[in-house]
Amino acid sequence: MSSMQAFDLTDLRARQAAGEKLYLEFLRVPALSTGLYVLPAGGTDPQKPHTEDEVYYVISGRARFTCEGEEIAVQDGSTIYVAAGDAHRFHDIEEELTILVLFAPAEVG
Repeated sequence: MSSMQAFDLTDLRARQAAGEKLYLEFLRVPALSTGLYVLPAGGTDPQKPHTEDEVYYVISGRARFTCEGEEIAVQDGSTIYVAAGDAHRFHDIEEELTILVLFAPAEVG
C-alpha cells in the first residue's frame, strides 16, 4: 500500500487562513516537515533561527529576504536554502507572500 499523500494549494490556503496563523504545517514525517507560510503585504516576519535546515519556495508575492546579513529580492519561483541556526527573515513585503516551507529533519516545536 502506498504512503503517498497529495495536497491542493487552494485547500491549504483556505486552511491556513481559517487557522488565523501565518504558518500551517500540513505534512510531518521524521525526516521532513512541510508547511504553507503566508505573510501579508507590509507585514512582519516574526520567525527566529531554526534548529533544522530549511528550504523556501515562493509560490507568489514580492519581498526582500535577509540571511546572515546577505539580502536578496524574492518573487514567484524564488527558492532559498537556509542552514540550521542561520538568522533570516522576509521583509519589505510588497505583495502578499505565499511560501512553501520544507524543514529537514521535521521542525521541532
